Amino acid sequence: MECNVIMSILIDMRTNVAPDVQEILTDYGCIIDSRLGLHNVRDCAEEGLIILHLCGDENQVNELENKLNELDRVSINKMKIGFE
Repeated sequence: MECNVIMSILIDMRTNVAPDVQEILTDYGCIIDSRLGLHNVRDCAEEGLIILHLCGDENQVNELENKLNELDRVSINKMKIGFE
């Protein structure tokens, strides 16, 4: 198991899409080491950002990414950190 992937999830229309995102994240909760959620609380913005630190094998991480990419209004970026 590797703990070297950071994934960002940008969600537009947060109040509509968040339940679907949350369901997927719950399904993959065993590979999520850390989670940080950000949005503009002053305006209760409809755009939100979730940052994940993932610990799992490459197949699990790719499955999570693919499931999230199936959702409308969700954009994923991921980076591997560390030395190869």
